[in-house]
Amino acid sequence: MTTDVESIKQSVTEALKTAGEKYGLDTTEILKKIEASTKTTQDATQEALFYALNRISMDQPNWTFVAAHFHLTQLYEEAAKNRNYNAADKYGNLYELLVTLTDKGIYNPELLNSYTEEEINQLEKAITPERDDLFNYIGLFLLADRYLARDHDRNLFELPQERFMIIAMTLMQHETQEKRLELVKETYWALSHLYMTVATPTLSNAGKSYGQLSSCFIDTVDDSLDGIYLNNWDIARLSKDGGGIGIYYGKVRALGSDIKKFKGNSSGVVPWIRLINDTAVSVDQLGQRQGAVAIYLDVFHKDIMNGFLDLKTNNGDERRKAHDIFTGVSIPDLFMEQLRETDASGKSIGEWHTFCPHQVKQTMGWKDENGNPLGLEDFYDEENEKFFTEKYWEAVNHPLLPRKTYRAMDVMARIMIAQLETGTPYMFYRDEVNRQNPNKHKRGLGKTSIYCSNLCTEIAQNMSPTTITKEYQDEEGNIVIIRKPGDFVVCNLSSVNLPNAVRSEVLERLINIQVRMLDNVIDLNTISVGQAQMTNKKYRAVGLGTFGWHHLLALEGIHWESQEAVDYADKVYEDIAYYTIKASMELAKEKGAYSEFEGSEWQTGIYFDRREYKSDRWNELRDEVRTNGIRNGWLMAVAPNSSTAKIGGSTDGIDPLYAVEFAEEKKNFKFKVTAPDLDHVTYNYYRRARHELDQVWSIKQNAKRQRHIDQAISFNFYVRHDIKAKDLLNLHIAAWENRLKTTYYVRSTSQTEIEECEACHS
Repeated sequence: MTTDVESIKQSVTEALKTAGEKYGLDTTEILKKIEASTKTTQDATQEALFYALNRISMDQPNWTFVAAHFHLTQLYEEAAKNRNYNAADKYGNLYELLVTLTDKGIYNPELLNSYTEEEINQLEKAITPERDDLFNYIGLFLLADRYLARDHDRNLFELPQERFMIIAMTLMQHETQEKRLELVKETYWALSHLYMTVATPTLSNAGKSYGQLSSCFIDTVDDSLDGIYLNNWDIARLSKDGGGIGIYYGKVRALGSDIKKFKGNSSGVVPWIRLINDTAVSVDQLGQRQGAVAIYLDVFHKDIMNGFLDLKTNNGDERRKAHDIFTGVSIPDLFMEQLRETDASGKSIGEWHTFCPHQVKQTMGWKDENGNPLGLEDFYDEENEKFFTEKYWEAVNHPLLPRKTYRAMDVMARIMIAQLETGTPYMFYRDEVNRQNPNKHKRGLGKTSIYCSNLCTEIAQNMSPTTITKEYQDEEGNIVIIRKPGDFVVCNLSSVNLPNAVRSEVLERLINIQVRMLDNVIDLNTISVGQAQMTNKKYRAVGLGTFGWHHLLALEGIHWESQEAVDYADKVYEDIAYYTIKASMELAKEKGAYSEFEGSEWQTGIYFDRREYKSDRWNELRDEVRTNGIRNGWLMAVAPNSSTAKIGGSTDGIDPLYAVEFAEEKKNFKFKVTAPDLDHVTYNYYRRARHELDQVWSIKQNAKRQRHIDQAISFNFYVRHDIKAKDLLNLHIAAWENRLKTTYYVRSTSQTEIEECEACHS
């Protein structure tokens, strides 16, 4: 035993001396403690870890890397013990790992079937243990705690670089034999350097025998009992597999509407939303967390003021609450214009009328070219063609159509009160989303293609309800239900680590492999809901996003509240857009364009015209896209990126940092963390806490960013709890005027921690 203790004392002492020299840290105190210690190997390492964690501060931020080193030591020892190799080697045999975890039912046998032992041994040689040193402590802790492969008794087998290699092998397994290994190595290069992260479901489930790889899904509920319950069934199956859910409820009839011509019998949307709430709580995601669902309703739906906006608040009838779901409101331009209508004294006088969608269809008689009835939700305003506005006033002026009328400002006040208390509802600016949609040529009924966004407000893709068209008994006595599939949106996400990738000047190389990774997720994924699987293959939509924006600004010496930051956002995201579209075009040359490319705004060039892309490189790319097609119908979406941004050692998504130094706390940990790359220079660009920043500058940055993103962006407002109603209103108006497509949470200083879905973190 003495030899073991002395050995670990020597090992820890050497590690601390090395860290002290590398990071300029004073290790004298802990070195004296270790010299006098008689503790076991494990306890000595743990003591060094705790010492490092307790020293993390804005004055000495690099203790986080020392803590990560000692946590790595623990992980190496645990994996070596479970896999029976020498921990001093850090990493064991990759092929043996695959065999062991395949036999245990953890890994999918497809990996061993796809790669020979010789190929796996070649890939093992590409694994670089030194890249484990890139992790800070919280990033390493999260990766090990949530994502590394363990057996059914939670014993650790997989190590960080092996997780990256398994992801690479999984995503590239169906590439052609002659270039597959090089593509695996290129994918490993991107992941192991922390130039990017994959979405949480991919990070967790790639290579494993359970779960799926896509982040989240969006469904449109048909106004029928079949539609409501089939949606619930589909949501339960997707939630079980780890997907976050967005649901559009704007077609479901309102409280007091008729059912089969019996007046006043409809219970409205609230009871059905409560049912979804119970499903989200009951069907958890692989035993890790309860399901996460966001439900959207139009601001012109009659139930918007009859329970929907109060679903998550703490006042009112608990029988009409759904505290575990998230809410979103679909907003047309006309509503925002009505907010600005005032009398001579400046008082808002704009009226707003709400309707039952079922009664609108019954009364107005609007139909599409195939004779299908249309509602208000099926129209939107183009720049010069006000389809929705015309239909809205036509409905308002119809003497037989029931409606409930409010001041527009009263509706907005209810929205803002709910936001300050609960963070939601999200805002979805439906006209701008549909105007910018590159695939509006494949819309369903009417003019509208996109009715809502997803759980994290960054996805904007074509939607339509699935309906039952026939039910019969076959020759064997089975009851057969035939469903006509709608467009059931699927999000496939990953994100660029901006400070690492931009400052290393690898954006073009990185995005080239990243788009291929995302595209391969579509073919590899097996989604339990058939219409989602079909939509995924039909449009091949992906969402390449980013994180680390504030970190990048600090490293570049750019203040958040500055025109320089706005201009830099424009430049960086134009480059990202260019490389992403080019990569998808190159994939189309190799593998073919997505099936609905013909007639899209990618094909006609309108997509490039809308964004005023006129430089030589854009003109050349536009011609190449027209000639060769594009592999993916949608390409970019900026997700929240919280947990995976921490794994990448950077700041969340496009958000400003919470503070220079703060406690990061979740259900099973609480750690002190500091701003990344914090020193006497970057401090000046981090020191203003997110709630102190002028949110107008954030809006301006995001407007420049949104110009280049074909889908949407998870964009939060950070406000003080005592913000005046007028000031919060002005922020929403500024967001709309700057043509943002969505806004995510309104986070005030009085709110407790808001539970987010982690599916979109990528």
